[in-house]
Order: sequence, then structure tokens, then C-alpha cells
Amino acid sequence: MWMAVNLCIHPVILSRLKKPTQVGSRAVAAVVFEGAEDRSTLLDPDESMRVLIHDYGGYPFSIHLGRELSLRGHEICYVYNASIRKPMGAVSLRAGDPGGLSIHSIHLDQQVQRYAFLKRWQQERAYGQLLVREVDQFRPDIVLSCNCPLDAQQSVVNYCQRHEIPFVYWLQDLLGVAAKRILRKKLFLVGSLIGEVYTRMELKMLQQANFVISITDDFLPSLEMSRVARERVEIIPNWAPLEETPRLPRQNPWAQQNGLADKMTLLYTGNLGMKHNPGLFVHLAEHFRKDPRVRIVVVSEGLGADWLKARRAENQLDNLLVFDYQPYEKLAEVLASGDVLMAVLENEAGEFSVPSKALAYFCAGRPLLLAVPLKNQAARLVMGNEAGVVVPPGCPKTFVLAAEFLLQNPDLREYYASKAYSYAHAGFQIGQIGDRFEQILTRV
Repeated sequence: MWMAVNLCIHPVILSRLKKPTQVGSRAVAAVVFEGAEDRSTLLDPDESMRVLIHDYGGYPFSIHLGRELSLRGHEICYVYNASIRKPMGAVSLRAGDPGGLSIHSIHLDQQVQRYAFLKRWQQERAYGQLLVREVDQFRPDIVLSCNCPLDAQQSVVNYCQRHEIPFVYWLQDLLGVAAKRILRKKLFLVGSLIGEVYTRMELKMLQQANFVISITDDFLPSLEMSRVARERVEIIPNWAPLEETPRLPRQNPWAQQNGLADKMTLLYTGNLGMKHNPGLFVHLAEHFRKDPRVRIVVVSEGLGADWLKARRAENQLDNLLVFDYQPYEKLAEVLASGDVLMAVLENEAGEFSVPSKALAYFCAGRPLLLAVPLKNQAARLVMGNEAGVVVPPGCPKTFVLAAEFLLQNPDLREYYASKAYSYAHAGFQIGQIGDRFEQILTRV
């Protein structure tokens, strides 16, 4: 059985699917994290900084950093885009937040139109002006910006240069490369030319930045091409907030409320955009159609989610459940409801995109199943830490076989889950992460 299934799986996967010799018991209670000492009095007032942290997407890790730096005595203004249809982190002030933390949301006249290129371009330019206004009002000592559309980012870079404010480019994706590839497919020669403009724009801003924090060394060749000196670059991988995504029991309120408590669940949560292939979830649903124990659960909204709902109705796939985005406070329960947590990414996105949802999956302590390019950082994390299975994105049959294999092997799932959680607990300690950011910001 073991060998027969292994032989059907990609050679890279085969090297990772080894039988564990020992599997520890699952920790099902929320944990008390070590190293959570009070850091609010570590700085002399004269040493504190006014830092504007901008994250267009309002991701959990960036506001987590903002809270950490404010605990250390820095004055933090956190800014994000409230007009995007996507899940966000804890971007509202909470009881116990330091007085030096302020959170500002930018609202456009309507939701961002992701798939209407002209309208989106207009919105991103308007967003840039609103972001500049936030910078101008806060008057920071330094700006740290990530996930920002290039037109909007250019407005902020220009403002910072005019006013001699140090700018740190927190590089999450190579957006110019992504734009060129997507627009070339949609608009052919014209798209290729527009994409080249954005590629050059991004490279120029990386040159202009006072410092670049890159989430992966995969971006180093592009930075070298941009003539960004290596001493102005530091690699700090992304993380997920451990204390906000604790490892919870499989039997939890969200699972019970949604009829998943007694099912075997393959779960995906997050955006389904142009760099994803929702068809993989349809393949899973069709394969497990006759198995009443299995559910394929997708928590998403937008184009990909709407497409899945249509396929569910058209093909009568009652085992495919599509939920809207859930409140961030429910994320830990949602992830705990999965027996296997999934992420997908198309081949052409492998160079410029790192699926951050995989990091929350690590915190949840569940095995991962990824259909992503094998060279992608998330793939290397999963394979290198033996946290799950990775298959190439263009192989739906292999994806289905890997899912079936994981569901049939609870001991292996437990082994992968424990390895995933161990990696998160060791690597996602916000005190250590905050030290690295603070050192950079104080010397720029």
C-alpha cells in the first residue's frame, strides 16, 4: 500500500513521503508563549522613532510588527487599504494596545476592481495620493511599505525623497514581473510593453529606497539587476502571529457549526485570483464525490470563489463547500477544522509570489498540501521541514493522489503537523523578529 501510492507521486514528493518512526501526541489546547515579556519600557523617549508602516493588504504579520514596535516605545502609524475584498489581520485597535499605536484605514470611492485594468489603475493612483496624505500628516522619521501597487508606491517614494524621509522597501512580490506576465497574456504586445514599464518602475524604486527588506533570497537576482548594493538588503522571511493563530482541536465551534466535525476535510482559505487555479478543487470534489466522509472546503470570495460555486451547482458537487471570508478572530478555528490545509499557485507566479497563507497553516499545526512551483519558497519550506506534500501545479491527478494519500495515513498527517508547528514555534517569535526590524530601522 505504502509503496504503491508512493510510486504515483512526483519524485520530489517521493523523497519526502517517508514513514515516521515516532509520532507524538497532538497538543490541542491554546499555548502560553514564552518570551512575551513587557517591552513597553525598553526605550528612552529620545531613542524612540516615529514609523509609518504601510501594508496595502493589511496582512496579519505587518500589523503584528506594528504592535511589537509600539510595545518597545516607538510611535507607530499603521496604514492599510480598507477597500479590498480580502481577509485581513487584526487591523482594529484592541484593548491593551499601546498608546503609541494608531491604525488608519484608507477608503476609496468603491472596492478595488481587481479585474478591470483601467479602473484599477485609476484607483491605485488615487490610493497613492491618499497614502501620501497619511505620510504628510504623520510626519514620520521613516516609512516602511509593503504589498503596495507600483503607481501608489511611486507616489510615496517621490514624497519621501522630496522631504528627505528614509524609505524602506519591504519587498513581498516582484510586482513588475507579475504585471508583465499577466498583461502579456491579456493584451499581447501592448500588455508586454506596459509590463516592461512597470518592471522598470519597480527596479528604479528599489534603487531609490534607503534599504530593502526582502522576504526571500529568490529576489536577490532582481535586486542585483537593479544595482541595489547587497549591504542595503536584508532577508527577513514572513511569519504568522503565533498567539493569534493557536493550534486548536479538530472538534471546535466553527467545525461543528458547519457540519465538519465528523468529516475529513481538505481546506483552503484565502484569495483565488489570477495566479491560482481553483480547478484543482473541482478535481478533488469529483474524485471524492462518492465518499461521504470527505469535504473540500474553500473559504474565499471573488472571481475564483464565484467560479467554484457555479461548478458546484453545475456538476452537483455537494462535497464542495464554498464559504465567504470569515472574521479574523475565527481564523484559528477555521484552520483547525481542516485535516489537510491546501495552497495553490500557478507556475508563472512561482518567481514573484510567496503564498503567505502557508505560514498561518504552520501555526495551526496541520499537514500542508501545496500545488505550487517546486522552486517557490513555500514549497521549499514545506519540503525542507517535512511539513507536508508539494506537487507541481500543472498536475491535477498528482494533486488528487497526494490528497488521498494524506487522508489515508493519519500517522503521517500527525507527523507533518507536528513538524509544521515546530517550525512555526521556533521561527515566528515576534521578539526576535522585532529585534531585526528595529536594528534596520534605527540604522537607516
